[in-house]
Amino acid sequence: MVQPTIVIIGAGIVGTSLADELTARGCRRVTVLDRGPLFSTGGSTSHAPGLVFQTNPSKTMTEFAQYTVEKFRGLGAFDQVGGLEVAATPERWTDLHRKQGWARSWGVPGRLLTPDECAELNPLIDVGRIHGGFHTPTDGLAKALRAATLQGERAMSRGAHFIGEQEVTEVIERGGRVVGVRTAAGDVHDADVVVSAAGFWGAHLGKQVGLTVPLVPMAHQYAKTGQVAELRLDGRPDPDDGARMPILRHQDHDLYYREHGDRLGIGYYGHRPMPVDMDTLLTDTAGEAMPSMLPFTDADFDEAWSQSTTLLPTLAETKVEEGFNGIFSFTPDGFSIMGEHRELAGFWVAEAVWVTHSAGVARAMAEWILDGTPKTDVHECDLYRFEEAAKSPDFILATSSQAFVEVYDIVHPHQYRSEPRELRVSPFFARQQALGAYFYEGACWERPAWYESNAELVAELAAGGVAFPERDDWAGRYWSPISIAEARWTREHVALYDMTPLTRYEVTGPGACTFLQRMTTNNVDKRVGSVTYTLMLDENGGIRSDLTVARMSDDSVQVGANGPLDLDWLVRHAGPDVTIRDITGGTCCIGLWGPRARDVVAPLCSADISHTAFGYFRSLQTFIGSVPVTMMRVSYVGELGWEIYTTAEYGPRLWDLLVEAGAPHRAIAAGRIAFNSLRMEKGYRAWGTDMTTEHTPAAAGLGFAVSSTKGDFLGRSALADRAAPTTLCSIVFDDQNAVVLGREPVSIDGAPVGYVTSAGYSATIGRSIAYAWLPAGTSVGTRVQVDYLTGTHTATVHAEPVVDPAMTLIRR
Repeated sequence: MVQPTIVIIGAGIVGTSLADELTARGCRRVTVLDRGPLFSTGGSTSHAPGLVFQTNPSKTMTEFAQYTVEKFRGLGAFDQVGGLEVAATPERWTDLHRKQGWARSWGVPGRLLTPDECAELNPLIDVGRIHGGFHTPTDGLAKALRAATLQGERAMSRGAHFIGEQEVTEVIERGGRVVGVRTAAGDVHDADVVVSAAGFWGAHLGKQVGLTVPLVPMAHQYAKTGQVAELRLDGRPDPDDGARMPILRHQDHDLYYREHGDRLGIGYYGHRPMPVDMDTLLTDTAGEAMPSMLPFTDADFDEAWSQSTTLLPTLAETKVEEGFNGIFSFTPDGFSIMGEHRELAGFWVAEAVWVTHSAGVARAMAEWILDGTPKTDVHECDLYRFEEAAKSPDFILATSSQAFVEVYDIVHPHQYRSEPRELRVSPFFARQQALGAYFYEGACWERPAWYESNAELVAELAAGGVAFPERDDWAGRYWSPISIAEARWTREHVALYDMTPLTRYEVTGPGACTFLQRMTTNNVDKRVGSVTYTLMLDENGGIRSDLTVARMSDDSVQVGANGPLDLDWLVRHAGPDVTIRDITGGTCCIGLWGPRARDVVAPLCSADISHTAFGYFRSLQTFIGSVPVTMMRVSYVGELGWEIYTTAEYGPRLWDLLVEAGAPHRAIAAGRIAFNSLRMEKGYRAWGTDMTTEHTPAAAGLGFAVSSTKGDFLGRSALADRAAPTTLCSIVFDDQNAVVLGREPVSIDGAPVGYVTSAGYSATIGRSIAYAWLPAGTSVGTRVQVDYLTGTHTATVHAEPVVDPAMTLIRR
């Protein structure tokens, strides 16, 4: 195989890590260019404080950090002094229990400490100010500049070239592909692949090739104190500017600390967001040591110093002697940005990557570029994960600024952004507001979570014996017992669910069906009117997405998908005989489900919608009243009913018709929480939460969606050789009051063996159900323990589906 010629823009920690990873895989024709001098280039790497806390709510980001620690330790560029996070409030102390759960889920060693145990690790702490702490012994300090230098030198020893003070001013393209770059000096470097690892310059560079890179450079305060007597080693300062105590985070006040010999470095996220104007940056930093260091704004640090001297009283004997506002990249969702430009083949980005995750990101990028797909699931970091509205300058600035504010906040898993809101609303939005809908936000859509109009059902169902267990404060946030009533009502009567935010693509052309046969695992080449559940795999046989494919005509197919990543994947693989169009915004959908669903629709529809005439996984183009609709006999909640589609202008009328016809049958509108609990009762998966590219169809319980008789499809050859060490199981909790929210560790006989993905309370069985990845071979009936905040719940692995295993409800 001929290795590509690769140019990397940026010789910071990401660019040097990537050069090292590429050359280690035999790719020798690598050139790294940077606008600054090597290897202290003047970017974020040159001044990064180097804190590495591995534990993250994201499994992917934790894996990136774990590899970074492993690699930098091997280079001798990591001080494994450990990490210590302290809780100054009861809420933070509870949150540290949650963080310990993530650590157990992802395999990071860590334990909770008493205040006195915290002081044994850091004697500067006033134990009267804290409730306890969380200690992770494998965390520590990355020597970022040393790691960059060592990796760069190792890459050069394998044949890579590094050139400093070479600003890239143009990415040269020909025929929709990159062919090289041109520098300010006029030099041209040929390339098959160009990777932007330019740090906070990345968005500016992306604009040159017509690419939106959603990041905002932000100034972040970092200061150093004068000498601290307690930090002197045998009365002498540490000559290596090193550290002996664990790095310390005081997140209740947005602070972190690390030693610099006998001085203390203090980082602060509590100040106002300070976006950086890249057009004036070089002028603004003309008097500073490097372009990534803005002048220190003393007034913004006043609260930081006050809180620091409260937690660490000895600091009152010293003062801040120096400081700067360092520049780092922030994104709308806090994740890095990775991937290849869809319209310019060969142009890749690896941006908004902090030192903590740098080597892990570089490894995944090298695998992606050379092998076609990374081994670690990277959908959270994919360049094309953003909806169109989320690519606007206003959205990027507002949400990235909020991401800065929330760096150390306790963020609930159901805490959605407060601004911008109401960017995407379904045609039913006004009706939903009138019913007292409480809205979640996802993919910029407003999604009803529950409806206050259903509050009276709680008392009615409780009187009939339905349980409404109490929730603790944490689990009770952004939740209502009304959701239990809505779920139970769906099983007993009928409910309308707004499915408009479900992504929909129209795939047309003479090659449409053949294309989808090649891209998906199940047989979609069926007669017009058929609907098929199927999967898309990557080259390694991992699950990229799950889809519903409806054959509308010989050369037209409607695809129900999961979001922009699916569109990106399909467009990249489509030929000239296929057209793919996102029709989501111009259409709408109501999921009408429940045992009385046919009673509601039949009087409105002249077509025969009996089970015999209109069977499961079939579609029909017809009318409801005067509204032209496409009805699909599918049900993500496991009940009789349909997804009913129409174009957006008919949406309000469709809603009104169904509500009016449903009144005699006591039809209600129901929200996302009920929807989630019902789908879990039926064993239905959610891609990106329950399964990703790291999982095979069989391991995820979706082997039925892989046809054994159709021809070849993307990823098929990899399935035969791919091991599956874990399997996705349903677990049912013993205690009717037990609640989990996701990402909690699961243990067998006290030893952690897996983690929870989704969870929901089942109004049908009166217990919470969760999905968990557990060791392959875990049998039904196995007893497990699930850590939740400060306690532990017991549960049992259950056969799937938990409710209606014979699937009679959906086919009546």
